[in-house]
Amino acid sequence: MSQPVDAPTSVCYRHPDRVSHVRCQRCGRPICGECQTPAAVGVICPECMAQQRATAPRTRSPWVSRLTGPGAPVVTYAIIGVCIVVFILQNLPIIGSQVTNSLLYAGAYSYPSGSLSPQIGFEPWRMLTSVFLHANIIHIALNMYTLWIFGMALEPVLGRARFLTLFLISGFAGSLGVLLLSPAGQPVIGASGAIFGMLGAFFVIQRRLGGNGMQILVLVGLNLAIGFLPGMNIAWQAHVGGLVGGALAGLIYVETRKPSRRRWQTPLIVALCVVLVGASLLHFA
Repeated sequence: MSQPVDAPTSVCYRHPDRVSHVRCQRCGRPICGECQTPAAVGVICPECMAQQRATAPRTRSPWVSRLTGPGAPVVTYAIIGVCIVVFILQNLPIIGSQVTNSLLYAGAYSYPSGSLSPQIGFEPWRMLTSVFLHANIIHIALNMYTLWIFGMALEPVLGRARFLTLFLISGFAGSLGVLLLSPAGQPVIGASGAIFGMLGAFFVIQRRLGGNGMQILVLVGLNLAIGFLPGMNIAWQAHVGGLVGGALAGLIYVETRKPSRRRWQTPLIVALCVVLVGASLLHFA
Protein backbone atom coordinates (compact mmCIF):
# COMPACT_ATOMS: atom_id res chain seq x y z
CA MET A 1 0.00 0.00 0.00
CA SER A 2 1.44 3.42 -0.99
CA GLN A 3 2.69 5.82 1.68
CA PRO A 4 2.47 9.65 1.52
CA VAL A 5 5.25 11.53 -0.19
CA ASP A 6 6.61 12.79 3.11
CA ALA A 7 7.20 9.24 4.42
CA PRO A 8 10.58 8.63 6.08
CA THR A 9 13.29 8.91 3.48
CA SER A 10 14.94 5.70 4.62
CA VAL A 11 11.95 3.53 3.70
CA CYS A 12 10.68 2.67 0.21
CA TYR A 13 7.22 4.18 -0.26
CA ARG A 14 5.99 0.93 -1.83
CA HIS A 15 7.81 -1.47 0.46
CA PRO A 16 7.90 -0.08 4.02
CA ASP A 17 10.03 -2.99 5.19
CA ARG A 18 12.90 -2.03 2.88
CA VAL A 19 15.45 0.69 3.62
CA SER A 20 16.13 3.11 0.79
CA HIS A 21 18.66 5.90 0.32
CA VAL A 22 17.56 6.75 -3.24
CA ARG A 23 14.75 9.09 -4.28
CA CYS A 24 12.72 9.29 -7.51
CA GLN A 25 14.09 12.12 -9.62
CA ARG A 26 10.56 13.29 -10.55
CA CYS A 27 8.45 13.09 -7.38
CA GLY A 28 11.13 12.76 -4.72
CA ARG A 29 9.74 9.63 -3.06
CA PRO A 30 12.21 7.10 -1.69
CA ILE A 31 12.41 3.86 -3.70
CA CYS A 32 14.16 0.59 -3.18
CA GLY A 33 16.19 -1.24 -5.82
CA GLU A 34 13.20 -3.23 -7.06
CA CYS A 35 11.15 -0.06 -7.70
CA GLN A 36 13.89 1.89 -9.46
CA THR A 37 13.65 2.43 -13.25
CA PRO A 38 16.68 4.00 -14.96
CA ALA A 39 15.89 7.34 -16.60
CA ALA A 40 17.87 9.94 -18.51
CA VAL A 41 19.07 11.37 -15.21
CA GLY A 42 18.97 9.11 -12.16
CA VAL A 43 16.05 6.76 -11.50
CA ILE A 44 12.27 7.17 -11.26
CA CYS A 45 9.50 5.29 -9.45
CA PRO A 46 6.92 3.01 -11.12
CA GLU A 47 4.11 5.61 -10.96
CA CYS A 48 6.20 8.32 -12.60
CA MET A 49 7.38 5.83 -15.22
CA ALA A 50 3.75 4.97 -16.05
CA GLN A 51 2.87 8.67 -16.36
CA GLN A 52 5.88 9.26 -18.60
CA ARG A 53 4.89 6.42 -20.92
CA ALA A 54 1.29 7.61 -21.06
CA THR A 55 2.22 11.16 -22.06
CA ALA A 56 5.18 10.35 -24.33
CA PRO A 57 4.54 10.82 -28.09
CA ARG A 58 4.04 7.52 -29.87
CA THR A 59 6.67 6.64 -32.42
CA ARG A 60 5.83 4.77 -35.59
CA SER A 61 7.26 1.34 -36.09
CA PRO A 62 9.85 0.96 -38.89
CA TRP A 63 7.47 -0.86 -41.21
CA VAL A 64 4.82 1.85 -40.81
CA SER A 65 7.43 4.48 -41.63
CA ARG A 66 8.44 2.57 -44.75
CA LEU A 67 4.82 2.34 -45.87
CA THR A 68 3.80 5.95 -45.19
CA GLY A 69 7.03 7.95 -44.98
CA PRO A 70 8.35 10.40 -47.57
CA GLY A 71 8.78 8.70 -50.93
CA ALA A 72 6.69 5.66 -50.02
CA PRO A 73 4.22 4.66 -52.78
CA VAL A 74 1.16 5.24 -50.61
CA VAL A 75 -1.19 5.76 -53.57
CA THR A 76 -0.02 2.51 -55.17
CA TYR A 77 -0.74 0.63 -51.94
CA ALA A 78 -4.12 2.35 -51.62
CA ILE A 79 -5.20 1.45 -55.17
CA ILE A 80 -4.14 -2.15 -54.65
CA GLY A 81 -6.06 -2.22 -51.37
CA VAL A 82 -9.22 -0.85 -52.97
CA CYS A 83 -9.03 -3.38 -55.80
CA ILE A 84 -8.61 -6.25 -53.33
CA VAL A 85 -11.56 -5.10 -51.19
CA VAL A 86 -13.76 -4.73 -54.27
CA PHE A 87 -12.67 -8.16 -55.51
CA ILE A 88 -13.64 -9.70 -52.17
CA LEU A 89 -17.05 -8.00 -52.40
CA GLN A 90 -17.44 -9.31 -55.96
CA ASN A 91 -17.03 -12.86 -54.72
CA LEU A 92 -19.38 -12.69 -51.75
CA PRO A 93 -22.59 -14.73 -52.05
CA ILE A 94 -25.80 -12.86 -52.87
CA ILE A 95 -24.27 -9.38 -53.30
CA GLY A 96 -21.24 -10.31 -55.42
CA SER A 97 -22.96 -10.17 -58.79
CA GLN A 98 -24.74 -6.96 -57.80
CA VAL A 99 -21.42 -5.28 -57.01
CA THR A 100 -19.98 -6.29 -60.37
CA ASN A 101 -23.08 -5.32 -62.35
CA SER A 102 -23.31 -1.92 -60.68
CA LEU A 103 -19.67 -0.97 -61.37
CA LEU A 104 -18.74 -2.57 -64.72
CA TYR A 105 -18.62 -0.51 -67.92
CA ALA A 106 -19.96 -0.91 -71.42
CA GLY A 107 -20.17 1.71 -74.13
CA ALA A 108 -23.95 1.76 -73.82
CA TYR A 109 -23.66 3.52 -70.45
CA SER A 110 -22.19 6.57 -72.18
CA TYR A 111 -25.20 7.02 -74.47
CA PRO A 112 -28.24 9.13 -73.58
CA SER A 113 -30.54 7.30 -71.22
CA GLY A 114 -32.61 4.68 -73.01
CA SER A 115 -31.23 5.43 -76.48
CA LEU A 116 -29.88 1.88 -76.89
CA SER A 117 -31.92 -0.03 -74.35
CA PRO A 118 -34.59 0.95 -71.83
CA GLN A 119 -32.73 -1.05 -69.18
CA ILE A 120 -29.46 0.86 -69.65
CA GLY A 121 -29.23 4.41 -68.34
CA PHE A 122 -26.67 7.15 -68.79
CA GLU A 123 -24.02 6.26 -66.17
CA PRO A 124 -20.66 7.65 -67.34
CA TRP A 125 -19.01 7.25 -63.93
CA ARG A 126 -18.69 3.57 -64.72
CA MET A 127 -15.78 4.53 -66.97
CA LEU A 128 -13.78 4.84 -63.74
CA THR A 129 -15.48 2.40 -61.38
CA SER A 130 -14.88 -0.51 -63.76
CA VAL A 131 -11.14 -0.01 -63.28
CA PHE A 132 -11.38 -1.44 -59.75
CA LEU A 133 -13.18 -4.64 -60.78
CA HIS A 134 -11.53 -7.93 -61.79
CA ALA A 135 -12.79 -11.17 -63.28
CA ASN A 136 -10.82 -13.78 -61.31
CA ILE A 137 -7.83 -14.33 -59.05
CA ILE A 138 -5.34 -14.56 -61.92
CA HIS A 139 -6.67 -11.35 -63.44
CA ILE A 140 -6.30 -9.33 -60.26
CA ALA A 141 -2.98 -10.95 -59.32
CA LEU A 142 -1.33 -10.05 -62.63
CA ASN A 143 -2.74 -6.53 -62.66
CA MET A 144 -1.82 -5.78 -59.05
CA TYR A 145 1.69 -7.16 -59.48
CA THR A 146 2.26 -4.95 -62.53
CA LEU A 147 0.72 -1.97 -60.73
CA TRP A 148 3.03 -2.55 -57.78
CA ILE A 149 6.13 -2.79 -59.98
CA PHE A 150 5.50 0.38 -61.95
CA GLY A 151 3.90 2.22 -59.06
CA MET A 152 7.11 1.73 -57.08
CA ALA A 153 9.02 3.30 -59.98
CA LEU A 154 6.66 6.11 -60.98
CA GLU A 155 5.01 7.37 -57.79
CA PRO A 156 8.21 8.53 -56.03
CA VAL A 157 9.23 10.36 -59.23
CA LEU A 158 5.89 12.01 -60.00
CA GLY A 159 4.59 12.51 -56.48
CA ARG A 160 1.39 11.08 -55.04
CA ALA A 161 -1.10 13.56 -56.53
CA ARG A 162 0.37 13.37 -60.04
CA PHE A 163 0.57 9.59 -59.90
CA LEU A 164 -3.08 9.28 -58.83
CA THR A 165 -4.05 11.69 -61.61
CA LEU A 166 -2.10 9.60 -64.11
CA PHE A 167 -3.84 6.42 -62.96
CA LEU A 168 -7.32 7.93 -63.20
CA ILE A 169 -6.68 9.57 -66.58
CA SER A 170 -5.32 6.30 -67.94
CA GLY A 171 -8.25 4.32 -66.58
CA PHE A 172 -10.74 6.75 -68.09
CA ALA A 173 -8.88 6.76 -71.40
CA GLY A 174 -9.00 2.95 -71.39
CA SER A 175 -12.78 3.05 -71.03
CA LEU A 176 -12.90 5.67 -73.79
CA GLY A 177 -11.05 3.24 -76.04
CA VAL A 178 -13.72 0.64 -75.27
CA LEU A 179 -16.44 3.18 -76.05
CA LEU A 180 -14.93 4.15 -79.41
CA LEU A 181 -13.58 0.80 -80.62
CA SER A 182 -15.84 -1.97 -79.29
CA PRO A 183 -19.54 -2.87 -79.49
CA ALA A 184 -21.66 -0.70 -77.22
CA GLY A 185 -23.02 -3.67 -75.30
CA GLN A 186 -19.69 -5.34 -74.57
CA PRO A 187 -18.98 -5.10 -70.79
CA VAL A 188 -15.41 -4.68 -69.56
CA ILE A 189 -13.73 -4.71 -66.16
CA GLY A 190 -10.18 -4.44 -64.88
CA ALA A 191 -7.29 -2.05 -64.26
CA SER A 192 -5.47 -3.06 -67.45
CA GLY A 193 -6.22 0.22 -69.23
CA ALA A 194 -4.86 2.25 -66.32
CA ILE A 195 -1.79 0.01 -66.11
CA PHE A 196 -1.11 0.39 -69.83
CA GLY A 197 -1.33 4.13 -69.24
CA MET A 198 1.37 3.82 -66.60
CA LEU A 199 3.52 1.89 -69.08
CA GLY A 200 2.98 4.60 -71.69
CA ALA A 201 3.88 7.36 -69.24
CA PHE A 202 6.94 5.44 -68.04
CA PHE A 203 8.17 4.99 -71.62
CA VAL A 204 7.65 8.65 -72.55
CA ILE A 205 9.31 9.97 -69.38
CA GLN A 206 12.24 7.60 -69.71
CA ARG A 207 12.83 8.48 -73.37
CA ARG A 208 12.51 12.25 -72.83
CA LEU A 209 15.06 12.04 -70.03
CA GLY A 210 17.52 10.19 -72.27
CA GLY A 211 16.95 6.64 -71.02
CA ASN A 212 16.73 3.46 -73.05
CA GLY A 213 13.06 2.58 -73.45
CA MET A 214 13.52 -0.56 -75.54
CA GLN A 215 12.63 -2.98 -72.73
CA ILE A 216 9.41 -1.21 -71.84
CA LEU A 217 8.55 -0.90 -75.54
CA VAL A 218 8.94 -4.65 -76.01
CA LEU A 219 6.81 -5.28 -72.90
CA VAL A 220 4.05 -3.02 -74.19
CA GLY A 221 4.21 -4.58 -77.65
CA LEU A 222 3.95 -8.13 -76.35
CA ASN A 223 1.04 -7.34 -74.07
CA LEU A 224 -0.80 -5.49 -76.81
CA ALA A 225 -0.28 -8.40 -79.17
CA ILE A 226 -1.67 -10.88 -76.64
CA GLY A 227 -4.88 -8.88 -76.55
CA PHE A 228 -5.44 -9.51 -80.26
CA LEU A 229 -5.06 -13.29 -80.04
CA PRO A 230 -8.34 -15.15 -80.70
CA GLY A 231 -10.02 -16.63 -77.67
CA MET A 232 -8.11 -14.51 -75.11
CA ASN A 233 -11.21 -12.50 -74.14
CA ILE A 234 -9.07 -9.41 -73.47
CA ALA A 235 -10.33 -5.87 -74.07
CA TRP A 236 -7.47 -4.67 -76.26
CA GLN A 237 -9.46 -1.47 -76.83
CA ALA A 238 -8.91 -0.53 -73.17
CA HIS A 239 -5.20 -1.24 -73.53
CA VAL A 240 -4.90 1.06 -76.55
CA GLY A 241 -6.96 3.83 -74.98
CA GLY A 242 -5.11 3.67 -71.66
CA LEU A 243 -1.73 3.61 -73.40
CA VAL A 244 -2.52 6.76 -75.38
CA GLY A 245 -3.99 8.60 -72.40
CA GLY A 246 -1.11 7.70 -70.10
CA ALA A 247 1.50 8.60 -72.71
CA LEU A 248 -0.07 12.05 -73.17
CA ALA A 249 -0.20 12.64 -69.41
CA GLY A 250 3.42 11.50 -69.08
CA LEU A 251 4.45 13.85 -71.89
CA ILE A 252 2.81 16.77 -70.10
CA TYR A 253 4.53 15.88 -66.83
CA VAL A 254 8.00 15.55 -68.31
CA GLU A 255 7.75 18.64 -70.54
CA THR A 256 6.60 20.85 -67.64
CA ARG A 257 9.02 19.54 -65.04
CA LYS A 258 11.28 22.62 -65.17
CA PRO A 259 10.35 25.47 -62.80
CA SER A 260 9.93 27.88 -65.73
CA ARG A 261 7.26 25.60 -67.26
CA ARG A 262 5.67 24.27 -64.10
CA ARG A 263 2.80 26.77 -64.24
CA TRP A 264 1.55 25.09 -67.42
CA GLN A 265 1.33 21.62 -65.93
CA THR A 266 -2.06 21.83 -64.24
CA PRO A 267 -3.79 23.70 -67.11
CA LEU A 268 -2.51 21.14 -69.63
CA ILE A 269 -3.62 18.19 -67.49
CA VAL A 270 -7.03 19.80 -67.08
CA ALA A 271 -7.19 20.37 -70.85
CA LEU A 272 -6.38 16.70 -71.44
CA CYS A 273 -9.17 15.66 -69.08
CA VAL A 274 -11.61 18.00 -70.86
CA VAL A 275 -10.69 16.50 -74.23
CA LEU A 276 -11.18 12.94 -72.95
CA VAL A 277 -14.50 13.71 -71.28
CA GLY A 278 -15.62 15.66 -74.33
CA ALA A 279 -14.80 12.74 -76.61
CA SER A 280 -16.85 10.42 -74.39
CA LEU A 281 -19.87 12.75 -74.53
CA LEU A 282 -19.76 13.82 -78.18
CA HIS A 283 -18.91 10.62 -79.98
CA PHE A 284 -22.56 9.77 -80.59
CA ALA A 285 -23.58 13.27 -81.74
